[in-house]
Amino acid sequence: MSTRMEHIRERLLETFTPLECQLEDESALHAGHAGAASGGGHFRLRIISTQFEKQSRIKRHRLVYDCLDDMMQTEIHALAITALAPSEI
Repeated sequence: MSTRMEHIRERLLETFTPLECQLEDESALHAGHAGAASGGGHFRLRIISTQFEKQSRIKRHRLVYDCLDDMMQTEIHALAITALAPSEI
């Protein structure tokens, strides 16, 4: 796992104490894309946390973006998020 992915994962684990946290680097699929040229990676996240209970999908995404805010400006170009509560699995 790359250092960038480890850093993202560490932040998510600290913030959400998730039951599941799957992070995939899809940057290779976007080679040649303008975002790839800037150095930002493309990632796919599936995260399950009790913090998402009774939260809308938009609120869940905002929580994840808030957790990774400074990285979204430099290290992450795109992040596809699936955020679930334990009651939804």
